Amino acid sequence: MTNPYFEILRPGINTTIQDSGRNYLYHIGITVSGAIDQRNYKLANCLVNNKLNEAIIEFAYQGPLLRLNNGNINFAITGDIFFNIIKNNSEVVEGKCYQNYILKEGEQIDIISTKKSAYGYLAISGGFQLKETWKSYSINTKAQIGPNNGKKYSVNEKIFIKNSILKNSKNKKINYKNPLNNIIRVLKGTNFDYFSKEAKDIFFNQSYSVTRMVDRMGMRLEGSNLENIVNTNIKSEGLIRGVIQVPADGKPIILLSDHGTIGGYPKIAVVISADLDKVAQFTPGTTIQFKEVNLDEAEKLFKDYTIETDNYLNECS
Repeated sequence: MTNPYFEILRPGINTTIQDSGRNYLYHIGITVSGAIDQRNYKLANCLVNNKLNEAIIEFAYQGPLLRLNNGNINFAITGDIFFNIIKNNSEVVEGKCYQNYILKEGEQIDIISTKKSAYGYLAISGGFQLKETWKSYSINTKAQIGPNNGKKYSVNEKIFIKNSILKNSKNKKINYKNPLNNIIRVLKGTNFDYFSKEAKDIFFNQSYSVTRMVDRMGMRLEGSNLENIVNTNIKSEGLIRGVIQVPADGKPIILLSDHGTIGGYPKIAVVISADLDKVAQFTPGTTIQFKEVNLDEAEKLFKDYTIETDNYLNECS
């Protein structure tokens, strides 16, 4: 008998498979990738009793319309998402994020849109049937690596599900609170002193807005130009998620999950680990402000972030 599977009736804008990422491949130009919001990724898996690193569906802005065939499943959606469950009798039930549901054969999940965020996650109890690439199921569309030939999903394609386990599928719910501010805490970058005193004052005291030039690779910002007093290009150096590069036009770029592994733009700062999930969820037009912290503060903030994440995970256990 064929395993349960989703038939894609509408693919959405950027529907891919993601997990915790692909490590130890920078030396051949392959970045980590993985879920762009790691906390929401883990919470989705927790709500359906999966291992926290199980592969799930990530979508952006408008999500997919999926019809379930050949079985029943236990699923959950995390993020700030507007979605419906379409029953076999055509009844439409408005779904709520951060709780699990049973979906029956023939029923549909219509992930209509995100609300005040960019990304959301759909987890299925037991996970999906996928082919692993370099010990990860993450799709990197820039490099065309991962399931579905490294491409985002299209209409009429199928996503097969492992034998979904419905035994002991109790109701779960998390009272999740989205971050309340748009202040992004950063450490000084390796090329911080390439920039004039005025540029540094602008960076930390003026606001920037997220442009429409944003994807899983990076986020371009609009605001006052940052003057480089040394050189607008450097020898290419290694990059990490959260680095803020400044090209010759003086407009900052925040690198995200599918960033290149090396680059030649000077780096004014790097977003601390505790704020990476929040940054990734910003939508075009969002106004943000940068705040400098030192390494000790960044480590404490990451510890706080980890404790908060663990508290949410314990809530759904």
